[in-house]
Amino acid sequence: MSFFGNKTTTSSTGTTQATEQDLANDVIVTNPPEDTISDIAFSPQADFFSASSWDKKVRIYEVTPTGATEGRALYEHDAPVLTTRWTNDGTKVISGGCDNQVKLYDIQSGQAQQIGAHDAPVRAVRFVECGPTNTPVVVSGSWDKTLRYWDTRQPQPISTIQLPERVYAMDSAQKLLVVGSAERHISIIDLSNPQQISKQTLSPLKWQTRSIACYPQGNGYALGSIEGRCAFQYINDAEQSKSGFTFKCHRNTETKAGRTENHIYTINSIAAHPVYGTIATAGSDGCFHFWDKDARHRLKGFPSLKGTISATAFNRTGSIFAVAVSYDWSKGHQFNTPQSPITIRLHPTKDEEIKQKNKRR
Repeated sequence: MSFFGNKTTTSSTGTTQATEQDLANDVIVTNPPEDTISDIAFSPQADFFSASSWDKKVRIYEVTPTGATEGRALYEHDAPVLTTRWTNDGTKVISGGCDNQVKLYDIQSGQAQQIGAHDAPVRAVRFVECGPTNTPVVVSGSWDKTLRYWDTRQPQPISTIQLPERVYAMDSAQKLLVVGSAERHISIIDLSNPQQISKQTLSPLKWQTRSIACYPQGNGYALGSIEGRCAFQYINDAEQSKSGFTFKCHRNTETKAGRTENHIYTINSIAAHPVYGTIATAGSDGCFHFWDKDARHRLKGFPSLKGTISATAFNRTGSIFAVAVSYDWSKGHQFNTPQSPITIRLHPTKDEEIKQKNKRR
């Protein structure tokens, strides 16, 4: 086991702790959602992104060549929306929410339709390619303890997988699909054979799974929990034994009246850089960090954004890191005040922040 820790360290390119100046070029998105932002996803084809919210809406924005943002479309669910993603061709947006529906929005026609349903809220959706022919389907995970695959042209699921518990997080890359459920269950599915769970295990973290990101190569995944802890995992047992580990993050210590207080925060979001494969974590402490999992090193840690971070995402090239600052309910309803910020900021990434360092010989 290894721990990155949160102390400021120095490398050949300078400190790994960012300052407010490192956030000076961030773009604040105009016309953000009106309630907690549950998810953000970029188009795989262009600099468009969708944001789902507890205000029952999914908003679609364009990032212009100047770096500004413009709202392009909006569609609604009948209850809070918990998840959003894009189809691989960038022509449609999918979403799921507390109305138990899986919806698909066509960018060109501006029409939204229900393509699936669960018996409880839909926590996560992904667009995946299954089997030897790479058949494109939507997969949804729900609190009804099922995973369902949908052909967008028919109302009944192609297949349903029974899971051990409610779905709390899910991600996919290549032929890998990883589902994190209640009671720390982790279900791993090989999309070459999508109708069955290829491996069932428990999270190495002691508390509830909150976030998952699959590595771009499809050989492993990162887990985040409510306890300020992260795990880097691999599918292959030999690779896991060599390179897998857990570490503490999104924690801080302060001294008040001579007493030391330790604060531990939920890791609400994990995202993998699409080019470099480095990892971003973000939490209810309002901070985000970039990590080199292979070198077991923090590349850059950023100061608090003065509100909890509820969702993050990289664009298709990794040049933009979108960060949603909105209340995550981690301290109960009494802390959700009218003064709580609801913003989306776009951070232009620099290689020195997000690219692996050259290994010293």
